[in-house]
Amino acid sequence: MSYVGRFAPSPSGPLHFGSLVAALGSYFQAKSQHGKWLVRMEDLDPPREMPGASDLILATLEAYHLHWDDEVIYQSQRHHYYQDQIEQWIASKEAYYCQCTRRQIKQSGGFYLGTCRDAALTPEQPCSVRFKVPTAIDHFIDQKHGRIAIPKALADEDFIIKRRDGLYAYNLAVVLDDIEQGVTEVVRGADLIEPTGRQINLYHAMKQPEVSYLHLPLALDEHGNKLSKQNHAPALNNEEPIETLLSAMTFLGFDIDAHITSANLDEIIAWGCQNWSLQQLPNSLASTARF
Repeated sequence: MSYVGRFAPSPSGPLHFGSLVAALGSYFQAKSQHGKWLVRMEDLDPPREMPGASDLILATLEAYHLHWDDEVIYQSQRHHYYQDQIEQWIASKEAYYCQCTRRQIKQSGGFYLGTCRDAALTPEQPCSVRFKVPTAIDHFIDQKHGRIAIPKALADEDFIIKRRDGLYAYNLAVVLDDIEQGVTEVVRGADLIEPTGRQINLYHAMKQPEVSYLHLPLALDEHGNKLSKQNHAPALNNEEPIETLLSAMTFLGFDIDAHITSANLDEIIAWGCQNWSLQQLPNSLASTARF
């Protein structure tokens, strides 16, 4: 099977250093295997989105010469696909309506205990839709880190695939889209390790082979917080990308040759593709960023 990878940012703001690490890791992994690298906008949550962020993200990728293959997919244009699958699972009793609120779940210990699993609710009242977990996925194999365990309470929990407010859940959309786009490996930040078992369960429900996973170290600020839009990480500089690009590559474990520091963008990217190796990646799942 030909390799297909992807970078799937949320347009809640501009790309920052942590985003660049994820983009580069997925790009180098795909291109080192002569595969495709796709870009998908995960614009599932309009209240959290920043106007114009999708275009800004694409402009930043172009400024860093990270050129994608095929057209950009927008999840906001695929709601009918997600809804069709939900209705099939409700009909087959692989999913069900749930009235439980976050407050109620918090009061019961923080994990959903299956309260509505056999209640046969209908959606006349505000309801979420939960996937009925048939078999808990308590671990998976990461291409760098090997066996990663998933906490039992999380693995056992029937999880939301459509929210009470009508928005489609990340776990549902990401799996359906990866299947549709033929993605063979997911390369992403270590902050997304936790939902991996849930996503594997959806692959099994769809009778599709699960992808392989590679989780990259999280970039932290000097206070130990993850670089993120919520933590006001500064936007990438599109006008002078080389210094930040080299810093991100160093973060990913590259030993930058002296001649590369004076190379142009295309030469740096090509060198990165040729010299990429999973062995060079840090063993830690998080590290302080220097940029």
